[in-house]
Amino acid sequence: MNARSLFVPLGIFLALVVTLAVGFRLDDPHKLPSELIDRPFPAFSLPSLADQAQTLTEASLTGEIALVNVWATWCAACVIEHPELMRIAREEGLPIYGINYNDDVDKARQWLVRYDNPYRTVIVDGEGRLAIDLGVYGAPETFVIDEKGVIQYRHVGVVSRDIFDTTLRPVIDVLRSRQAAIEPS
Repeated sequence: MNARSLFVPLGIFLALVVTLAVGFRLDDPHKLPSELIDRPFPAFSLPSLADQAQTLTEASLTGEIALVNVWATWCAACVIEHPELMRIAREEGLPIYGINYNDDVDKARQWLVRYDNPYRTVIVDGEGRLAIDLGVYGAPETFVIDEKGVIQYRHVGVVSRDIFDTTLRPVIDVLRSRQAAIEPS
């Protein structure tokens, strides 16, 4: 085999590496598009984690601007974001609804006892069908919904203080301004 015949596969390999490197730099994996922006939260009828006899629906999420956070006990990143969710629930006056995704109910309850519970209520999505309807790729994912239950924003990955301040809070502020302009004085 001569040296010249090695250049063809090497050239193809280098071209592929450059193409992939440029593609990965241009696309932020946390900015996945969502077909559901400006659409109502998907219809569901699922049990509450606190009381499996209680059925929750999309109407359970309406009435005020809120976050909907998809989480699971098997999700290492969910542990990382949890302190920020606790801070948001405590300091921001913003309700957070949880969707426990493809998880064991007893483990989920124990997890919330161990780490504390930032959620107004937790929806049990044991089979992951609601997550599929939301286009969820994995946990954690967080949605901002308006008071009518319409999805306004989707964040894939950990919600950190920086993400909340620079990404989620501006969306929430716009929604609150819009709501204030509609409400009579």
